[in-house]
Amino acid sequence: MTALVDATVEQVGALGALTDSVVEIERTISQLQAARDGLLALGSRLALEVAQQAEHPDYGDMALRTVAAELGAALRVSDRTVQRRMAAASFLVEQFPRVWQAQGAGRISAAHARVILDAGEHLDDSVARDAYAEQLIAFAEHESPNRVGRMARRVAERFQARPIEDRHQDARDKRGVWINDRADGMAEFGLSGPAALVHGAFERLTGMAKIVQAGSTEQAQPRVDECAEDPRTLDQLRCDLALDLLLTSTPAGHDSEEGLLASITAHVSVNVPVTTLMGAGTTPAELNGRIPIDPATARALAGAASGWDRILTHPITGALLAVDRYRPSAHLTRHLKARDQRCRFPTCGLPATKCDLDHNHDAALGGATSEENLGDLCRRHHVLKHHSPWHVEQQGAGIFAWTGPTGKVYLDRPPPQNTVTFTEDDTPPPF
Repeated sequence: MTALVDATVEQVGALGALTDSVVEIERTISQLQAARDGLLALGSRLALEVAQQAEHPDYGDMALRTVAAELGAALRVSDRTVQRRMAAASFLVEQFPRVWQAQGAGRISAAHARVILDAGEHLDDSVARDAYAEQLIAFAEHESPNRVGRMARRVAERFQARPIEDRHQDARDKRGVWINDRADGMAEFGLSGPAALVHGAFERLTGMAKIVQAGSTEQAQPRVDECAEDPRTLDQLRCDLALDLLLTSTPAGHDSEEGLLASITAHVSVNVPVTTLMGAGTTPAELNGRIPIDPATARALAGAASGWDRILTHPITGALLAVDRYRPSAHLTRHLKARDQRCRFPTCGLPATKCDLDHNHDAALGGATSEENLGDLCRRHHVLKHHSPWHVEQQGAGIFAWTGPTGKVYLDRPPPQNTVTFTEDDTPPPF
């Protein structure tokens, strides 16, 4: 069955009108949210002005509580909740006015604004914040919040006054674990630690869980106390294995007789500009294309790796030129993974390492196995491409043009590489 192939012209037209209406409604909602944030910020400013005039010794804390209580009573919302909203609104309006104005104009959504603020909240200089916001707003007008969040973390690093090594050391001091109680006899266990270690732990748990899943379906003679097929999902297995490891130091409750789980290692991707690798640059490395990590950790990981891909980029434009490796391997696959970095369907942010390589024009129908005809698609969008009216064509330079059921075309551009570029004004360092 192919979705929507049998739809009439009227039904496709109705879908187009529905899409346009939803877009307009979402834009209006974001504008109203920006207007509400402006009023909440005004309430905070009013409370602080009153406190300053009267020289309150608590620096306005009680005045803020009073205003929040008034608004909370009127809205039938907890005054604590209102005060948190007032603080968040003040931060948006006063620290990132460009973002607030863009949301108010309907150029970006509240979700876009939130991820921009999350990544840039530690920027202390107002000029840096404005420059950072200007870059991200232009990017956010054409991309989904999850993609903007990833780019925001990268751009924010360029405007940080303190080097990432110093900030990482400060952040490490805040590492810890916590528990949140939930209903029905459940609780959440949280952990905050260095990104390279946390991502590595998650990948190792995923590898263990997949071994358990594969073993449960292939096991010819299951244990007496186990079913032949394990009904647990990947998330459930990750949770059970994590608790096993924490409580017993080894996944004994799930391991095979060969001890396969103990041998599972984590596989993560670290993107390091060569200048950073050499110790001559300050651009942070990126973990799995998402999280900035300090250069010292990146160099240690690169030095311990048995092999790694080299991504060649243009020194002026930063565009991807080629990918090679000392040891022979699937060159084209590595090149495409490096180019795409994530699923190439518009708005999708699933990493390319978890995606399928798809022929845009089917190989069975003569499509070439080449860079110009291949791209990374997550399983969801891979299936969508083959079983719905959605189709895609490449326009060169890695740009994907997706056409939906209504005939609208959506462009998806490959994300920029994490690299260092130079201009004609740059003076080469003296030898």
